[in-house]
Amino acid sequence: MKYPFHTARITLMATAVLLLGACASGPPKPDVDYKADHDFSQVHSIAFLEDSGSVEGDNPLQLSDMQKDRINTAIRYALGQKGFTLVEDPAAADMLVSWHLVTQFKTDVQSRDSGFGMGWYHGYNRYSMYNCWSCIGPRTEVTSRNYTEGTFIVDMIDPGLERSVWRGVVQSRLTGKQMQDQAQANEAAEAIFAAFPPGNAAATEAP
Repeated sequence: MKYPFHTARITLMATAVLLLGACASGPPKPDVDYKADHDFSQVHSIAFLEDSGSVEGDNPLQLSDMQKDRINTAIRYALGQKGFTLVEDPAAADMLVSWHLVTQFKTDVQSRDSGFGMGWYHGYNRYSMYNCWSCIGPRTEVTSRNYTEGTFIVDMIDPGLERSVWRGVVQSRLTGKQMQDQAQANEAAEAIFAAFPPGNAAATEAP
């Protein structure tokens, strides 16, 4: 189906606006929860939990070692920006960090009005374009696209309690570019840890 030039032009402009809006909005805002009576002021050194980096869900992705390394690098970067020291030995850390990814297969269904279509006309003037008999009414185009939604969960674990005392959760569509771009990973990690530790100037309000 061919579209008039002005229609195609409007469609391209709308697509550009949507893409610019998505870029301007940045990473999605995380949901944060934490143990209200925990003393986070004593946390100076952080290490990764040994079992960090698992992937589960009804559409699990097979993350490569490179992709996992990018996530770990992003977490180290974000926590380093907050002034924490990342150590290799969990036994020497004041707190442990662990992340895991839950994936879900979803389908995005969208419909739009594509205008009036032309049908058969059996009247005297079969070339008339203005008689309603020649119209079949508005047509709706339905498109569907499959995608994977990822729920990225980060836990900060107190080694003495052996329990999570802070959690950040963020959801977004997963794309190959996201998993390959270290700068995007760093930006996303910074957004997640913006509210850690609770009560600092950069923190957002907890639920």
